[in-house]
Amino acid sequence: MPITKATLADVAELNILINSAYRGEESKKGWTTETDLVGGIRIDEPMLIDYLNNDAITILKYTSTDGNIIGTVYLEVKGDKLYLGMFSVSPALQNGGVGRALIEEAEVIAKQLGLHTISMTVIRSRKELVGWYERRGYAFTGEIQPFHDHGRFGAPKEPIELIVMEKTV
Repeated sequence: MPITKATLADVAELNILINSAYRGEESKKGWTTETDLVGGIRIDEPMLIDYLNNDAITILKYTSTDGNIIGTVYLEVKGDKLYLGMFSVSPALQNGGVGRALIEEAEVIAKQLGLHTISMTVIRSRKELVGWYERRGYAFTGEIQPFHDHGRFGAPKEPIELIVMEKTV
């Protein structure tokens, strides 16, 4: 299976992939872009290094047959739930099953850890993305959170709310 845990050796490639999936002109090749909603970068190498050095966090990578990382997802144990975030697939390769494989592997890991709920936040106005998660069994909990105002994940171009979605596994 092409899904394995990312390591510090993957930081530069992960940084490029994640930013290309969320922001900038490259992201517009896919359907998950946030470039019209949020400016700036999504992640940087020091933050990725911090994540990979945190025992509560796992970053999965999906590697193509030629050895390139084409998808990734961030998983963090938060209490009795597994938080799923920074879900990224190369924009040119979206709708090819990479995202589905990564989310299924996240569910396997949740079960291995004895966690029965996967939680995530999604930009409320991203109806097509919310629908994609709903088709995979995730549901809106009713909880709404503000977009991160510390600038760590970019600068909103308009007011943004995050909805919390969960799935029991």
